[in-house]
Amino acid sequence: MTKNISYYSTNASFLAKQYDSVSFESVHKDWVKEIPKDGMVLDVGAGSGRDARYLASRGLGVVAVEPASGIRELAKDYTISNPIHWVSDSLPELSEVFKLQSKFDLILLSAVWMHIAPSSRERAFRKLSSLLKPNGKLIISLRFGGCDDERTMYDVSADELAKLASQFGLSYRLLSSAQNADELGRDDVTWQTVLLTLPDNGTGAFPLIRNIVVNDSKSSTYKVGLLRTLLRIAEGHPGAVIEQTGEHVILPAGLVALYWLKLYKPLIDQFEMQQNSNSRKGLGFVKDNGWQQFKSYSSNDFYIGARYTDNQIGPGLYRALKDIAKTIETMPVRYTTLPGTKDAVFHVELNTTKKPKADLVLDFSFLSSLGKFYVPIHIWDSLTQYSVWIEPALINEWSSLMASYNLNKAKQYTKLDYLNALRWEDPERTTARIRKRVTELMASEDVACCWSGKRLRFQDYAIDHAFPFARWPNNDLWNLLPTKTKINANKSDKLPTGIKLSSSRELIVSWWKQGWQNNQAEFFSQANLALPNLKPDNTNFDDVFEAFTLQRDRIKALQQLEDWR
Repeated sequence: MTKNISYYSTNASFLAKQYDSVSFESVHKDWVKEIPKDGMVLDVGAGSGRDARYLASRGLGVVAVEPASGIRELAKDYTISNPIHWVSDSLPELSEVFKLQSKFDLILLSAVWMHIAPSSRERAFRKLSSLLKPNGKLIISLRFGGCDDERTMYDVSADELAKLASQFGLSYRLLSSAQNADELGRDDVTWQTVLLTLPDNGTGAFPLIRNIVVNDSKSSTYKVGLLRTLLRIAEGHPGAVIEQTGEHVILPAGLVALYWLKLYKPLIDQFEMQQNSNSRKGLGFVKDNGWQQFKSYSSNDFYIGARYTDNQIGPGLYRALKDIAKTIETMPVRYTTLPGTKDAVFHVELNTTKKPKADLVLDFSFLSSLGKFYVPIHIWDSLTQYSVWIEPALINEWSSLMASYNLNKAKQYTKLDYLNALRWEDPERTTARIRKRVTELMASEDVACCWSGKRLRFQDYAIDHAFPFARWPNNDLWNLLPTKTKINANKSDKLPTGIKLSSSRELIVSWWKQGWQNNQAEFFSQANLALPNLKPDNTNFDDVFEAFTLQRDRIKALQQLEDWR
């Protein structure tokens, strides 16, 4: 493989010119009609970028994988309207692609399979199949014929792919029974194309989640609370994954505890709603030296990147997060089992830790120090892809459980009371901080609208959630942008197109630097956990923007929001 990568880099100019001399439509005429109307595409072995550019021009979000730096850098020089996300990676591992925490509607391997050694193909196929969405399509072109240069090519066959498809649960279709002539005119080279499809929701995760929500016996709201906690993380924090194995996604136990705190805080302290069937039995994580130390605070006061210097709040919050993590381990994790068994669905490993000697900072380092939380990969994928359908079911079940408890009945809470208490966050309260910052800056310097570039005025500006809060609730600093009031009203709950984001890049990055130069630790802690493909210690604003645009494509693919141009 290394020899092949070197060849494609050394001969990049010649090869790029050769590949670009033929059109996408002529090379891929067998399957053009299979291209999805929208969604995410993974082009593995993207070469000159010809196919990636065509697919991006169709309005698709495209991740292009190319391990040969020479030809990859040539391909990246093209300027196109819809951005392509380039990744240096290769089969069979695709480790960088998996860090993106994305699933794809279409995966293309054009002139790649013959470079994969037969001993690595089963692993490569498994990796590719696990990156498909339900109903996602995997296109593999097979090259037959000799090779007159130093590249290594192995024999291929459609039958081999048919067997792998059967092994990994994909449907198989050979798109042309006869081998097609080579579009570059090489007489000794022919091609066949195979289409493989992942059946819709064949993992069993959806029925399992539904069973936990609807059928499992519950003496408290803990099981539903844990699922909603994990769903909030799966939807909003692809960058929080410590590791992904073939079986599990591993999360910081402290992050799970933090989101549990944010969900339960209004229920317990603001609305005083009973959370278990025994009114005389307290909640295991509400203790005097922990939770009770910050009872007057709101859930919005606890967020990633926050720093606590108070001698009472810091130790109290640390203790509360430890108590929550232990409660999660001994209660919902222990009693959420596979149907008809005692086998736990989730797993947690908690660490022995000491309270921070200095300020408590809710960053990746601290949240990871509390331990690890293991989520089965098929559960994680379903929570990520189907949150828009799963969350309403969780909220409904949580409301019903609370309505059945005696103390809540005595207080005569209504359905609306429960729904208000279960609301995720108050966006207006959070944007107030950003407004204050903009106002401070405007007193001494110009602040530009992040969408138009026009100068903002005291009486005419708004704070916009770049990714609409109503559909993707995130109040991180990177997602809150100052803009003209009229533009904000026009955008409303729409999602900016990839083209719009790219054209606003300089304005957005300039605002991040202007607004948060004194809060960079918080800014990057939030961005690195919320956005895909960023390292926990990243401090590069341009890298955040690249991840920002990729997250836009993920949200578009998952939620199909209306475009704003």
